[in-house]
Amino acid sequence: MGDPIQLKDEGNKLFQAGDIDKAIECYTKAIKVCKDKKVLAVIHRNRSACYLKKENYANAASDASKAIDIDAADIKALYRRCQALEKLGKLDMAFKDVQRCATLEPKNKTFLETLRRLGADIQAKLKTTFSTDSRVQNMFDILLDDEMEKEKREKAANNLIVLSREDAGAERIFQNNGVPLLLNMIETGKAEMILAAVRTLSGMCTGHKARTMAIVHMVGVDKMCSIMAIDNEEIALATCNLFQCINDSLTGEDKREYGKEEALVLDASKDLKTILLSLLEMVASKKVSGHGRDQALNLLCKNVPRKDKKDQDNSKSLFTIDHGLKKILKVCGQVAELPDQLPLTDNTQLIASVLLNKIYDDLKCDPERNNFRDICDEYIKSKIDPNDMDKTIHAINTISGLLQGPFDVGNALVGRQGIMEMMVALCGSEREVDQMVAVEALIHSSSKMSRASFIITNGVSLLKDIYKKTKNERIKIRSLVGLCKLGSAGGDDYSLRQFAEGSTEKLAKQCRKWLCNPQIDTKTRKWAIEGLAYLTNDADVKDDFVEDEPAMKAMFELAKCKDKTVLYAVACTLVNCTNCYDKKEIIPELVQLAKFSKQHVPEQHPKDKKDFIEKRVKRLLKAGVTSALAVMVKADNSILTDQTKEMLSRVFLALSQDPRDRGTIVAQGGGKALIPLALEGTDVGKVKAGHALAKIASVSSPEIAFPGERVYEVVRPLVNLLNTDRDGMENYEALRSLTNLAGYSEKLRVKIVKEKALPEIENYMFEENDQIRQAATECMCNLVTCKEVQDRYLEDGNDKLKLLVLLCGEDDDNLQVAAAGALAMLTAAQKKLCTKLTLVV
Repeated sequence: MGDPIQLKDEGNKLFQAGDIDKAIECYTKAIKVCKDKKVLAVIHRNRSACYLKKENYANAASDASKAIDIDAADIKALYRRCQALEKLGKLDMAFKDVQRCATLEPKNKTFLETLRRLGADIQAKLKTTFSTDSRVQNMFDILLDDEMEKEKREKAANNLIVLSREDAGAERIFQNNGVPLLLNMIETGKAEMILAAVRTLSGMCTGHKARTMAIVHMVGVDKMCSIMAIDNEEIALATCNLFQCINDSLTGEDKREYGKEEALVLDASKDLKTILLSLLEMVASKKVSGHGRDQALNLLCKNVPRKDKKDQDNSKSLFTIDHGLKKILKVCGQVAELPDQLPLTDNTQLIASVLLNKIYDDLKCDPERNNFRDICDEYIKSKIDPNDMDKTIHAINTISGLLQGPFDVGNALVGRQGIMEMMVALCGSEREVDQMVAVEALIHSSSKMSRASFIITNGVSLLKDIYKKTKNERIKIRSLVGLCKLGSAGGDDYSLRQFAEGSTEKLAKQCRKWLCNPQIDTKTRKWAIEGLAYLTNDADVKDDFVEDEPAMKAMFELAKCKDKTVLYAVACTLVNCTNCYDKKEIIPELVQLAKFSKQHVPEQHPKDKKDFIEKRVKRLLKAGVTSALAVMVKADNSILTDQTKEMLSRVFLALSQDPRDRGTIVAQGGGKALIPLALEGTDVGKVKAGHALAKIASVSSPEIAFPGERVYEVVRPLVNLLNTDRDGMENYEALRSLTNLAGYSEKLRVKIVKEKALPEIENYMFEENDQIRQAATECMCNLVTCKEVQDRYLEDGNDKLKLLVLLCGEDDDNLQVAAAGALAMLTAAQKKLCTKLTLVV
């Protein structure tokens, strides 16, 4: 196990060398084997110092307390506990410790200064507490006084919300009978009062488990659900945020240390289960508004599936399937044109499909997936009734919802005997609503080539007939989209065109015509973009579309509207136009072999070559694509799925290829929009967005491209691009962008070091590729003014300084300048390195 004295001494050396993590390991091993109480007190005291360095103040206080338990006069342990308690906000306890220190050493200036400062802080806190109490009461008096001026009430409401976001303020509101008074505000029924009360409750519930549980019991889950059910988008969104704050606090996002109070914090599982059941009830309730239903579905999307697939517990998904799957399917099956339907928004059914997909993806084994499919199958069977057409089209619309969510489940249902035939038969119905639902279902079900082939054989003539005969524009456009999808079943393979030469261009022309017609409602024009999303697989269609500036601008305007169901189709169209989808590498030898064996060989369209793509990118930028993308990125996560985020990242990367275009992208908000894409989504999407960020950050002024605090969020995605798994161009662009950021401010240099970029940058200084080696050396040159970087060069037993000297002798002038610059700044800042340099040389 090892000798505790030796382990302690080794820990001391590591602490002095700055290797805090290894020092903690040594002290922990020593504690396990130490039998001598006095030595144990010293080890605990030393580990407390390590935890202070790591800013782990709870553990620092705990270790110091263990040392004090053995020796009550241990002045170092007392002072370390004082420092930790101060950081934890326990000023009165910290004051007692430093008072004891000052008694033991009355002439110690550090203790006396700390005693004076903590005394002043405690007095200020008491003063604030008393003044806050009177301010809270005053705010409620103003808010609940009907005769008070509107402006004063608005100011009081805003002040209350701001106060609730600070822990001390939230506690004062809670202690001053705040929750009943907030309920009184809600009972007024006035939208602005309800909003202020709900937002204040959100602040009070953020990051405090005990207070959150008390508020949940005082307000009641049913009451919160009834507020979210109100037909007011702002109130529904604010209540959704309140539920999210409650969920985060009750599920372990609350990181505060409770100490002895921990025992008072009850098990929250019962409350969480009640909230989940209540949200599932809201999903299919007629009393809930469309906005309220959207937010209930959004909350389920965020909190039911596992955030990390390594976590084995998917019980929330299984519970939701048992108690709510049929309710979600009911939402998917709603047909607005029929009587007695649930209130919905334009986005509701898409959010329901996304939720179904997330739950299905969260299942771990075949029995769980089979249960999901069986419930869906049973639901569809119960709705199909040859004598009741309304129930039947509800079933068909439900299948459409599944095809937009867990496609395999929807596909299996479409494959059941009679379903596809029923869709085709409904296309010929005299009722327009039947035709519309059937055509939409055919569109969604023809996503696989086999289905497309079946419909090309059986349904094309039917869709053409509907398109020609119907006078209803909504049905006409849907039948056209059906034809568009079938016409693009071969993807971008020029040799697999489904329709005759020129047919797809005609279909696309009609889609563009509808898209530009402001007389047609938004929901119908959305279908025109769906058609273009399929047809832009054809390079002729892409070229025609980017030549039509009014059509592009109309699409961008639709992307900015409230109906966010259009986002995926817009993203698909832009990916197709910029050719930024993954392309299989064509190996000439395999092409020859395929031709010899009479296998199909994909062919590239002449207009899919590099110069045509570059022209299309320029036209998209000129039409304002970046501002549309910036708005799309802000959409709610339930609709802006990881797949859509990945497509947007691909488009941004394609747009930023030419350095001359990057200024335009920054000016239209592209730099800010890329940050969330680089931090969340699929691994591929995050890398693509990070690469686009690197391209922009390498040539732009940081304060213009990423104003305010955003610039610090850019560092992590750029550091991730330094990973050896990334390709050389990504490494190079990341190094160039970090060089630019490192030259901007000391705070950014510290952030780059904290993100553990230094080892990666040092590795690339050994790189064989001249450009990467130069970029890494230039980056290091900009970082050496940072104290932590200088400390690495001061350490004994490394060749970092020697490498810089060797790089000064390279043939490349720029590399020499960068290495010499780094040496000059290092030796100017640290005189010890001057001596070390003579030993290296």
